[in-house]
Amino acid sequence: MEISPAKAAARQRLRGVWAATLTPFDDELALDEDGWRRNLRHWYGELGIRGLFVNGKQGEFASMTIDERKRAAEIAVEEAAPHDGGVLISVSDQSIDVVVELARHAEQIGAHLVVAHSPLLYFGANTDDTIIEYHRHIAEQVDIGLVLWNQPPDCGYLLEPELCARMAREIPNVVAIKYSVPRETYAELTRLAGDDLIVSSSDERAWLDNIVELGWQVYLCSTPPLLLQTADDRRIDRYTELAVAGEVDEARAVSASLDRARDALASSRPPGKAAAHQKYWQELLGQVGGRVRRPYLELTDEEKAATRAAFAEAGLGGPSAA
Repeated sequence: MEISPAKAAARQRLRGVWAATLTPFDDELALDEDGWRRNLRHWYGELGIRGLFVNGKQGEFASMTIDERKRAAEIAVEEAAPHDGGVLISVSDQSIDVVVELARHAEQIGAHLVVAHSPLLYFGANTDDTIIEYHRHIAEQVDIGLVLWNQPPDCGYLLEPELCARMAREIPNVVAIKYSVPRETYAELTRLAGDDLIVSSSDERAWLDNIVELGWQVYLCSTPPLLLQTADDRRIDRYTELAVAGEVDEARAVSASLDRARDALASSRPPGKAAAHQKYWQELLGQVGGRVRRPYLELTDEEKAATRAAFAEAGLGGPSAA
């Protein structure tokens, strides 16, 4: 059976390590376009990231205007081009009209894919028919691939594996899913969907096992590839290459060497301050972090000090760390 152009394109493009971006805001809480460009050039260029997830939850899309989201997407497409980097634009919103507007804009500017979070639904409306028609309507407005995105704590319900596989079969340009669910659930979907749907999760610690045991082709997407790597220390990229090449034991050794950095990043994060903490960690790496917008809170001086101490213990930075 012939696959759609969108699915064929996604199979080629969605490979390797993709990362979720944080959006830098300046001291006046305006979009820091210069800082955004600087980060994008570092991520695509020095870190060699295969693709970026723009304007997602990590990017604080809910506090951005539609015009700001469009501008951030435009800059990402511009900066990706010299590196042949992938661009996945989040079009998530509670208004489906805004979702469609952002999806059309993403296609017009040359993004490769769009992603829409499962909508927040009320009065038990999260039936299969409602969910299918929601995604079908969005997909019909564009020709590029649509990535599903289900994180049950956010929307309040699970897209069951059978439903995800059905949408991939029935909607030609539903191409992939970021499935933030327990491993047994995404493993079931991987088996059910076969070649109809590219399945991934945001758990970097499980990425190696998912390559080896589930045959996954893409890590899609969270911040560890941007926060645990430097130009001289690209261990996530390295263990990915080794695993894909079948050098599993060496890949596991490289991955295990990141545990100290993983633990330092996770243990120093204050409750409810993921965005501010990750932006500060970016600054410690020499990236542009910037402010967070309300309702998020900034780090206190004490929290910054604890983060600096953890960063010093993380072992990131030089060629000797790899």
